Amino acid sequence: MAKKRKQHDEEHINETWLIPYADLLTLLLALFIVLFSSSQIDSKKFEQIARSFSSALDGGTGVFDYQSPFEEESEEPSLNQKIGKNEKKQLQQIQGKINQYIQQENLTGQLKTTLTEEGLLITILNDVLFDSGSAEVRPQDRKLAQEISQLLAMNPPRSIIISGHTDNVPINNSQFASNWELSVMRAVNFMKLLLENKQLDPQWFSAKGYGEYKPVASNSTEEGRQKNRRVEILILPNEPIN
Repeated sequence: MAKKRKQHDEEHINETWLIPYADLLTLLLALFIVLFSSSQIDSKKFEQIARSFSSALDGGTGVFDYQSPFEEESEEPSLNQKIGKNEKKQLQQIQGKINQYIQQENLTGQLKTTLTEEGLLITILNDVLFDSGSAEVRPQDRKLAQEISQLLAMNPPRSIIISGHTDNVPINNSQFASNWELSVMRAVNFMKLLLENKQLDPQWFSAKGYGEYKPVASNSTEEGRQKNRRVEILILPNEPIN
């Protein structure tokens, strides 16, 4: 009888290894749930988690003694960043070409370029294209529009937005009931003149009118009002620029 009891006790003792084994599996499962649920795991986070679980398991060798499976974050720019920088460089080259034209034709008081977060902005200043209250490009300024159209022939093509702007002096004539309508038609008519260049594809162009609502100077002076009466050409990047 005593022999049977001893044999029963030994079998019971031998089964106790299942308890720490089950605890270990539970800890491992918890670890991988944490790892896979994280949106971004780097080597430092992995080491911290590893130390925590190793402490809980009272040390020893195991999976936490191996090198982290997650690669160190590369300091090299990502593909999107490279594309963005390349696109910015291309817009800067276009800007340089346009600036060269401005210098050669002595148009610094009429045209200027600015590289913005939105893209390359070409501003036509000081009522260069239109008579007061009119949306028709003046005959003497058609040549300027045609030359600008040559500068807009790019490969690859880019979306281009033509926008019209006015000062805040009210207008109410037989053609236009507001500055808003005047600005829209100025943008449309200038765009149509650009598109006489068959090198340009109309599908890349659009027109907007902002009226008096995006001034770049104060309307309280004649000089400021002149600056606000303008047409802008926005060349959009094909990829976001950084």
